Amino acid sequence: MSPTPAAHILEGFSTIGPGIYFQDNSDHEQCKDSDTTPEVILIFGWLGAQPRYLRKYTHAYTKLYPNASQIVVRCNVSTLWSTINTIQQRLMPVIHALKALHCLPSSGSSAEQRRPRILTHVFSNGGSLQMTCFGHMLQQKYGSISAQWSFTSALILDSCPTPVQLNTVKHAFSVTVQNPVVRYGALAFVSTVYLTRLCLSLLFGKRMRLTLDSHIDMGNPCVLPWMGVHTPRLYLFSRKDTSSPWEEVMHHAKTAKECGMDVRCELFEESEHVAHIRVEPERYWSSVQDVWVVAISKEEDEQRMLQITPA
Repeated sequence: MSPTPAAHILEGFSTIGPGIYFQDNSDHEQCKDSDTTPEVILIFGWLGAQPRYLRKYTHAYTKLYPNASQIVVRCNVSTLWSTINTIQQRLMPVIHALKALHCLPSSGSSAEQRRPRILTHVFSNGGSLQMTCFGHMLQQKYGSISAQWSFTSALILDSCPTPVQLNTVKHAFSVTVQNPVVRYGALAFVSTVYLTRLCLSLLFGKRMRLTLDSHIDMGNPCVLPWMGVHTPRLYLFSRKDTSSPWEEVMHHAKTAKECGMDVRCELFEESEHVAHIRVEPERYWSSVQDVWVVAISKEEDEQRMLQITPA
């Protein structure tokens, strides 16, 4: 078997599926119930994001939370013409990794087991599409996990979500593909595929990846079944982002807040699409840490309530 090209490898991670990487730190001695850091960091990358770009985030998380295991899911360009069933099959290794980390219920689950702590970080509409698809998989398999088992969680939304439209898909794809000759040919291909898939969906009712309204699904407080209305959300977006207009992201955040969700926003002024850490890294990571502190405070409040509630 030929070796995997270095450009498609995440340093320090094992490849557990096509575009899926796993760093297992569950054996670290400091990973105890008394620790307040995430147990798992689940990252859904943007469309076409190469490992060398995602590495900036995994390295930062390793510095912030060295005992946390990390699962990284790339959004390959092939997602544009894949059905939901195909994407769900590709995402199965993520379920296997979460099971290995004891973060999903099983027949041997016990109420005495530790409380899983999961921080989910989603980039752009590509990441949103894959995360909502993954959420549907978990719902079908487990139902409402939070009803069976207590979780501590937080959700980071970088440059998303917005309605998935052909123009925004083309713009995101044009940024991803650098070669101008390949870019123009690819854009023509993407347009053809998008319109063909849309027509097939309308004619036969077969839900295709590009026609899924993921921004609506992202408005569900239980978008991943261990989340709920009290799961803190952090929206990170910029006025200069032409792929995910800031007004659309702001509208989504406002709607979520009106529905009772715990919402925080960081509006950047000068950063491009999924490039906020290049312009203001300290502000970016400080916001991420702050929202995780909120998640931990909610866990502590819940534990105090359980202690004072009569049996």
